[in-house]
Amino acid sequence: MTFSEEIKQQALLLGFDACGICRAVDSGEEARYMEWIAANCQAGMGYMERNIDKRIDPRLLVEGAQSIISVALNYYPSVKLPGKVPQFAYYAYGKDYHDVMREKLHGLLEWIRGRSPEVAGRFFSDSAPVLERFWAAQAGIGFVGKNTLLIIPGKGSYFFLGELIINLQLDYDTPLSENCGDCRRCLNSCPTGAIEKPYWVNAGKCISYQTIENKGEISPDIVPNLRNNVFGCDICQKVCPWNRGAQPHTTPALMPSEKFMSLDLKQLTEMNEEAYREIFRHSAVKRTKFSGLKRNTEAISKTRNK
Repeated sequence: MTFSEEIKQQALLLGFDACGICRAVDSGEEARYMEWIAANCQAGMGYMERNIDKRIDPRLLVEGAQSIISVALNYYPSVKLPGKVPQFAYYAYGKDYHDVMREKLHGLLEWIRGRSPEVAGRFFSDSAPVLERFWAAQAGIGFVGKNTLLIIPGKGSYFFLGELIINLQLDYDTPLSENCGDCRRCLNSCPTGAIEKPYWVNAGKCISYQTIENKGEISPDIVPNLRNNVFGCDICQKVCPWNRGAQPHTTPALMPSEKFMSLDLKQLTEMNEEAYREIFRHSAVKRTKFSGLKRNTEAISKTRNK
């Protein structure tokens, strides 16, 4: 068994659902990325406009980088909020994924260092300017779909992604040949038209952006189309045929609490900051803050009253 094979095996033992490896090189994505920025598709996410050189070339993030080890962790829930209550994106059901991924990635890097002490590197999971989906596709884990999400054949797209960028040459995987074909379900089903064309999402129109990253008021054009989504949105994933094969995850930290599963519009409307902190203390919902969640709740309440 090669060292690369051992790394993949260890990743699975740590709880990851997929692992692949590719060479650390310039991605060649600069022209496309700058076109997206020039179209203001990043909306209010100013951080997307910074460190573009590092985003395009991961070797600028880690000195001497040679390999990118990409991993994926399933978050598809075994139990779901009833359809009649305000909806939270599946990824936010349990503990904040940054913490869960960081712990597992740290464990994988320490295991590698234990086998090869001279290895230096860093790990990331939505925590640095890294083209996560691009590198996961280069590592053969899956392919990028028309909704811009990574799709793993036979498993779907409900996965957190993470990377180890290290200064060690390894054996590299080959990108997959699968793709979306002629399917346009995600484009046709997005209620706000955020997927303006295949592989191109305008964040300003996206319900996830508007209910999480947006620090101001939700765009009046978006409010009527929120579809009961109070935090994030999974519509483009729910309609994707590739997700017919999605299986519930088995990661305890990602399981929702009873208090979370009991939330309804009345509770969210009457919720005070103390209750918010108790329920979402270790949750990714902290991203939108108490004021943001109340803003979102008021917005979907208005759509129900019309």
